[in-house]
Amino acid sequence: MTAIEITTIAQRPELADRLWDMADSWPAFSPHDSLGWLLYPRMVAELPEYVLIATEGDTVVARGFSVPFAQHAPGRDGVLPARGWDQVLMWAFSDLRRGVAPDTVSAIEISVDTARQGEGLSGRMLAAMRDNARERGFAEVVAPVRPSGKPAEPDTPIREYAYRTRGDGLPYDPWLRVHVRAGGVIDSVAPLSMTITGSLAEWRSWTGLPFDTAGPVHVPGALTPVHCHPEQGYAAYVEPNVWVRHPLARPAGEPIA
Repeated sequence: MTAIEITTIAQRPELADRLWDMADSWPAFSPHDSLGWLLYPRMVAELPEYVLIATEGDTVVARGFSVPFAQHAPGRDGVLPARGWDQVLMWAFSDLRRGVAPDTVSAIEISVDTARQGEGLSGRMLAAMRDNARERGFAEVVAPVRPSGKPAEPDTPIREYAYRTRGDGLPYDPWLRVHVRAGGVIDSVAPLSMTITGSLAEWRSWTGLPFDTAGPVHVPGALTPVHCHPEQGYAAYVEPNVWVRHPLARPAGEPIA
């Protein structure tokens, strides 16, 4: 069996166009976050050393995106933002444009080919992302985690779901559990981490649902209901995430500043 190799796009730029070769489990509406639509190509072009790709022979089996940012800049003060995923993307590219030195790496996405899920690849990608940040001198990775089990409970408040545990004390949610087992600590909830708006026609095309009645709509794959406003001709989805902090141990022999 061919071994799985995890590298950055900076190391293997010829793979940049193959990041989306695999089938993933993101719902059809997710790519329509305006910031993601704008900044994913820029992550590949401008921050390739933070974009990971896993291959088995010539087959892409997983990918991971992360960005460096200044968590402890004035006005941020180490507090992880309520706007989560969207905000950290804005901070990262604002810092890059202004030449502000980053002090933290934020995960943006880890996705595994749907045919390879259940093999532990998500944990391997998370470990590789942590290692990549550590090798670049960072002491912490943070992650606005999209709990994988939350779509089954769209009406459960995220604050209740995020801190639910099993009998062994580990998180109830499978993806949060992977993060905690890897050394992560749940920090806070990002109640408006990603915002996706669209016309009723767009939501119908993304979901196959009618979107003709005012109020909450339960959409497969959504963590919370989508709010439909037929009199205004649009619907809006505000996705909550859970911030997890991953402190990174320094490599042996590295001096502490």
